[in-house]
Amino acid sequence: MKYLTRKKLTYEYINLMDALWGGSEMSRFYCRDEELRKLNKRYVNGKFECVVIYGRRRVGKTALINEFCKDKPTVFFSALNTTGKENLEALSKVIMSFERPNAESSPEFTTYDAALDELTALSKEQRIVFVIDEYPYLVKAKPAISAMLQHIIDHKWTESQMYLILCGSSMSFMESQVLGKESPLYGRRTAQFKIMPLDYKETAVFHPNLSEEDNALIYGITGGVPHYINKLDVRNNVDEALLENLFDRSSYLYEEPANLLKQELREPAIYNAIIKAIAEGASRLNDITTKVGEENSVVAKYLKTLIDLGIVKKEIPITEKPGKKTIYLLADSFFRFWYRFVPVNASAIDSGRIAKTYPHAVKQYFPDYMGLIFEKMCQDYLLYYADDLPIELSEIGQWWGTDPQKKKQIQIDIVGTPVEGNDYIIGSCKYRNEKIGLDELELIREYAAVFGKGANYHYYIFSKGGFTDGLLQAQERGEVQLLTLADIF
Repeated sequence: MKYLTRKKLTYEYINLMDALWGGSEMSRFYCRDEELRKLNKRYVNGKFECVVIYGRRRVGKTALINEFCKDKPTVFFSALNTTGKENLEALSKVIMSFERPNAESSPEFTTYDAALDELTALSKEQRIVFVIDEYPYLVKAKPAISAMLQHIIDHKWTESQMYLILCGSSMSFMESQVLGKESPLYGRRTAQFKIMPLDYKETAVFHPNLSEEDNALIYGITGGVPHYINKLDVRNNVDEALLENLFDRSSYLYEEPANLLKQELREPAIYNAIIKAIAEGASRLNDITTKVGEENSVVAKYLKTLIDLGIVKKEIPITEKPGKKTIYLLADSFFRFWYRFVPVNASAIDSGRIAKTYPHAVKQYFPDYMGLIFEKMCQDYLLYYADDLPIELSEIGQWWGTDPQKKKQIQIDIVGTPVEGNDYIIGSCKYRNEKIGLDELELIREYAAVFGKGANYHYYIFSKGGFTDGLLQAQERGEVQLLTLADIF
């Protein structure tokens, strides 16, 4: 059994326009059926549930919850980033509107205890779903709320028909303050779902009429975040969609990074400088601090926050421990795309000349931009979709280090480690239009020797542009496995 298996995520609500469905805008739901099935299975058992749903912003948590709740008695409370008093007023309104849907006005509860007691009474009469969306906002406004929920769960709700859902976008908060051992709610949850962006194949489901290259680019721009896929609104042409829905000052996506940083962070200027530095190629802490102009300790603190938000990720070479080789990359592909192409073209966008400059100022750089994206696609293909792999994979990732003989830095795009044994997958990924030849096979053999001695290696080369006859003959001899972009879709 694989240590890493494909975790199918639950359905996602999206709007697809008439270009796909031949009519007006229609609501569709994709790719996340497994978690929806599990949520519904827990609902029908009639027992108390405390389900924690979390993940980065825009990934579709609320849409998932809405789909689950659409045919069920539900009190849906979306917490506000405001005071405890105003949150209690909002909670009062949603409870009373559930009880008296046609009432013009309704009384407000004077305490949170009173509001929770009313929910207790409702759960005795019927199976009820109580959703607290943006739960971290409520804790910020009312710090005692987790302890209050713990008490009412232990003394009243455990034997009730209450189906409680706690949802949040701050992954570090949800993992430490809701799921963590220090939380009053520790041990009370009955299930948890970490909602991740869609992978490249799931993203392609949104645009079945487009080519593999177009779908790969859409994945590279949006990072598989359904909200961004929807807002990009590709109908038949990715270039047109980018010009209309991103490279335009009036478009939603043009303002998205700035709005998201303002919404989440108190000092967006410093965070913006850090993201920009990483997008421009600074990957080590010292390089980032030099570009930003702050001390290492200060930048490290901000980097941790960006990691918690899912915007930045920390990486080390596979099989090695954190240390000097640690690098920082943009985990959010949309941020990476925006910071790569928008600031440098700001003048053309502002003056309305971007349509003329787009071919040479943006589009010609897509193959280079897609390099890292293609590596992630190929890694996901091997982990989740490839049949008949020569080894049972435990982990997959990049490796980089120094060739001691040639005294130069080398990087291996893909290293797949085994669950057991001493066989490894070594892979190369080339997002180019030209065909890849035998020299690439010789290069990754050379790199594999630096990675480790005494192991057995299975070589994979992924190429957008195909392969030369010589490399195809090497595949026939069993020396390498070759896959094109079309093969992995």
